[in-house]
Amino acid sequence: MLETIKESARFLQAKTKIQPEAGIILGTGLGGLTSEIEIDTSIPYKLIPNFTVSTVEGHEGKMIFGKLGRKDVVAMQGRLHFYEGHSMYDITFPIRVMNELGVRLLIISNASGGLNPEFEIGDIMFIRDHINLMPNPLIGPNNVKIGPRFVDMSKAYDPFILKLVSDIALDKGIKHHTGIYAGVSGPTFETPAEYNYFHRIGADAVGMSTVPEVIVARHMNMKCFAVSIITDLGVEGKIVEISHQDVIEAAKLVEPRMTTIIKTLLEQIRLK
Repeated sequence: MLETIKESARFLQAKTKIQPEAGIILGTGLGGLTSEIEIDTSIPYKLIPNFTVSTVEGHEGKMIFGKLGRKDVVAMQGRLHFYEGHSMYDITFPIRVMNELGVRLLIISNASGGLNPEFEIGDIMFIRDHINLMPNPLIGPNNVKIGPRFVDMSKAYDPFILKLVSDIALDKGIKHHTGIYAGVSGPTFETPAEYNYFHRIGADAVGMSTVPEVIVARHMNMKCFAVSIITDLGVEGKIVEISHQDVIEAAKLVEPRMTTIIKTLLEQIRLK
């Protein structure tokens, strides 16, 4: 695996002068943040050695190198999902390449269903913990040159960064919550009984991504911050039929607030 990671990283390094300190994964309907990036290079996944191509509407499938918040960044405009039939290795491979490129902070956004009765469509939730209901991406042989066999997940989402973004949101007057995210395989949206179950086991929101990427990032000791945009509700009395297009449209409405938070975080945080 290590040589494959290095091969992909060498290809990307030859295409850009950017040396990214932060990596960003843009979720469903949230790719517009790239308009704030001073783009140096944009590379389709299909051109990058060893990368897999995203097949989902709302996921462009590009690696974008540039500057955001005075930091060198690399952004994934579109992620890969387990429900597309990709392996956990393929889904998380770009995170390993980011680490090889020098990324030390991983920022993840996603669209998710709200389970907490206090949530409304359009709310922002900073993830403070997760419940993994997907296969663990670290199953299989481990290379100790990449990370340890057993990974501590007690602080999967960096507490200092969580406090910093909460302060940023308060300062900007942006309503937000902190909560627990349940990661499921999809691609079906949840039944009312499943929504109820996920909330009973402690989740405030549920989605089909993020958790595998965070596990692999922590395997390599990268700091993580993740934000969920609540695009539908799994709360009794508020559950309605939902489509993927509904999720995309709801996410786009919240995107400017999420962009403000991420840009300000990068302006304020020290990564070296």
